[in-house]
Amino acid sequence: MEAGAAGLAAALMVVVSWAASLDTSPVPFQAGYMPLFGGDNLVRSPGGRSVRLKLDRRTGSGFVSKSAYHHGYFSASIKLPDDHTAGVVVAFYLSNADVFPRNHDEVDFELLGNRRGHEWRVQTNVYGNGSTSRGREERYLLPFDPTLRPHAYAVAWTPTAAVFYVDGVPIREVVRVPAMGGDFPSKPMSVYATIWDGSAWATEGGRYKVDYAHAPFAADFSHLVLGGCPAAAGVVAGGGGARCAVAVMTAEFAVMTPAKRAAMRRFRRRHLLYTVCHDRYRYNGTVFPECDDADGSERDDFHKWGESKRVSPGRRGYRQQQEQQQPRADKAAAGRPSTWPTIGTLRAD
Repeated sequence: MEAGAAGLAAALMVVVSWAASLDTSPVPFQAGYMPLFGGDNLVRSPGGRSVRLKLDRRTGSGFVSKSAYHHGYFSASIKLPDDHTAGVVVAFYLSNADVFPRNHDEVDFELLGNRRGHEWRVQTNVYGNGSTSRGREERYLLPFDPTLRPHAYAVAWTPTAAVFYVDGVPIREVVRVPAMGGDFPSKPMSVYATIWDGSAWATEGGRYKVDYAHAPFAADFSHLVLGGCPAAAGVVAGGGGARCAVAVMTAEFAVMTPAKRAAMRRFRRRHLLYTVCHDRYRYNGTVFPECDDADGSERDDFHKWGESKRVSPGRRGYRQQQEQQQPRADKAAAGRPSTWPTIGTLRAD
């Protein structure tokens, strides 16, 4: 008994030590990231804590983490461009398409611009092993104006689930179930941030394109968190990756408490626009195995094509709120790093 207790204590100490090494404090850009594309459309703040990504007629821009990670917690506070942003896509995501072009994994936040006076929308998605033909999209409205100040968008990715957070509130949990097979992302991924022209699909299925008369479009990224298990370190440590994965799964961001689930249900009831889990047209009635509506209680809240009957953009009004709180910024200022964002608080504007 004493030997068994000693072994358990030693195992717990290992997990605790690994948990302590999972640093979720923000990192300077240079410490964790490097430019991906865009040249001078990527502009770092003087202190290196913030990055501005711009889209103009020439190009978009983006950056990528210096390391690939096998699970962890990844976050960025993002302030989105205002005014007319139809067709503009700002993305914060995990991917390994550069290493596995035919069977890549991906976990996405895609922030979708809109016409003047219409709201930005947030889309999440999960792919595993190149399963792009089985997209798992969900789209949401936001309880705040994302163009006024930065708000935190985060992904907690573990061997058993992917949880999406906005300002510390979980908005979606994709639980890995055996029937998913390779559709759950399982290979090491890098962390990306980009702004690009998504005219073909981003705003009302491509009906509204990017209007470069309103360019440059600028998104500010700050509070960059890379709290994960570096893939290379796991190999070198000889089993350290497995211990780190345990630490990730037991960390606060990965544990879905009853309070978190209640907050997630509230968010989804108020802000979920579309979910593939209730789209009976796209896949001919097939329901993905991780979708959880065993008693059918949610089904009546959605149309057959997955759109919500309860949540309507027409009943929302943060544009008016923006005009009351803040005068329209000088368009010239949108393209240069004269000021840099502070970190937003975990509340609606």
